[in-house]
Amino acid sequence: MDESGVKNPCANKTGDTHAGHRERLKLKIESVGMDHLAPHEVLEYLLFYCIPRRDTNELAHDLIRKFGSLSGVLEADMSQLEKVGGISHSTAVFLTSIPNVARYYLKDRWQDKPAFKDSLTLGSYLCDLFAGEKNEAFYVMSLDSRCRLIKTDLVYRGTINETPIYPRIIVELVLKNNAAAVVLSHNHPGGNLSASEADILMTKTMVEVLTALSVKVIDHVIVCGNRFSSMKSKGQFSTSDKSGAAAKETDEDNLNEDWNFE
Repeated sequence: MDESGVKNPCANKTGDTHAGHRERLKLKIESVGMDHLAPHEVLEYLLFYCIPRRDTNELAHDLIRKFGSLSGVLEADMSQLEKVGGISHSTAVFLTSIPNVARYYLKDRWQDKPAFKDSLTLGSYLCDLFAGEKNEAFYVMSLDSRCRLIKTDLVYRGTINETPIYPRIIVELVLKNNAAAVVLSHNHPGGNLSASEADILMTKTMVEVLTALSVKVIDHVIVCGNRFSSMKSKGQFSTSDKSGAAAKETDEDNLNEDWNFE
């Protein structure tokens, strides 16, 4: 048996720990699930499908040492991955595609056009939308008059700390989607949930522009990993916003209380 208590059907009489190692790891996953694996084991399992006839255990350890964590490996630049001995271009493409596949999967789970009438539902959706995103990106959610999602559009994806937002593009998307309301959202890959002066200025501009078109800006949400923060709840909208939401500060970085948009 290994340390998890899973019987090892592939051990040989010589005690070679690498004999049948792939089969043992696959059996462990089938028996106890992937949540019980160490990070290097998860990476090793992924490498099985790129490197079919080589022991990937040492390579998995090397990658995690170099990039610091499993997520660090998957979010690394392909050019840096390819500098590691044993990592081909196709393997680098596969590994770096996993966060994008995860994000696509999480977004697809919301395809039934949910209604966003509270911060918790909205925050959950947006955290899924930005999952694995290592560059700063900006999205516009178009909603109908009952706050049901019509469409989510990516306005821009740029390098870290650089997201130029063009009001004309946002207006075009909102009118094209025939939206009654919108939620603006972008991420801060660096981990700081605080809105910058540029964020505040852009938000106030969009509130004024869209209000003139009878489109309600419900919120501008900043996302960092699995945390999110509402600019509206912190009073960072224009004074011309007549939604009636009171400016409010919180000691918590994320929205830690439920509230509705009506």
